[in-house]
Amino acid sequence: MADIHPIPVILVTGASRGLGRGVALRAAQLGFSVVINFAKNSGAAEEAVRLCEERRQAPGQRFVALQADVASMADRDRLVDATLKQLGRIDALVSNAGVAPLMRADITETSEESFDRVLKTNLYGPYFLVQRVVNYWLKNKPAPLLNAGFKIIIVSSVSANTVSVNRGEYCVSKAGLAMVTQLWAVRLATEGIQVFELRPGIMETDMTGAVKGKYDRLIGDGLVPMRRWGQPQDVSEAVAAILEGRFPYTTGDVFNIDGGMQLRAF
Repeated sequence: MADIHPIPVILVTGASRGLGRGVALRAAQLGFSVVINFAKNSGAAEEAVRLCEERRQAPGQRFVALQADVASMADRDRLVDATLKQLGRIDALVSNAGVAPLMRADITETSEESFDRVLKTNLYGPYFLVQRVVNYWLKNKPAPLLNAGFKIIIVSSVSANTVSVNRGEYCVSKAGLAMVTQLWAVRLATEGIQVFELRPGIMETDMTGAVKGKYDRLIGDGLVPMRRWGQPQDVSEAVAAILEGRFPYTTGDVFNIDGGMQLRAF
């Protein structure tokens, strides 16, 4: 294993594009080393590495792209092992990787194949990746480099508690992540490990590109009280606040990043 890295290491899944890339770039600006996990798009991951390099704050920072599909147990193990081998430690896990259904379909027509694919990546993968990282911390007891200890940040979605009957499997996966956050928060509360759920609303990313026109109209009609799309920066600033230890007496909480979409208003 490499010598203990003097700079905190942040592992971000699904970091080659979209929200994950935004988190990786912000972490680089904060002076952290960053592992940019990707499933398939190596070109986008290498671009993310380059953009992190442009934001380097300290000579010891390192930025590494590692391929792994979080739905695969073997890949999850390889991702954690490679992170530790190359950078020597993990101080925070940002579990962001996720997929949408290949085809939006009414819940009367959802296929088991689609349900299985979405839940393996969005729910099963994060649960067991968190388990893998946590067990490393509990067994090896490294000294934390972040204020208020190690961090688990789970990126879910407004879909955790907002019904969308044409993508039921996605909603179920995100609702499950809300409970995953609570489970790990309670289990780790006395271990110096904080757990948070970020719940983005309608975000302008590749995933929403195909439905942009629809949501432009809905946002304009007031679905989002702030009447704008969410941006990767909106999520990355929340992650930055957590990484900097600004919530030392908090765990298991939900950060709604949705422009007020969760509010009930007449």
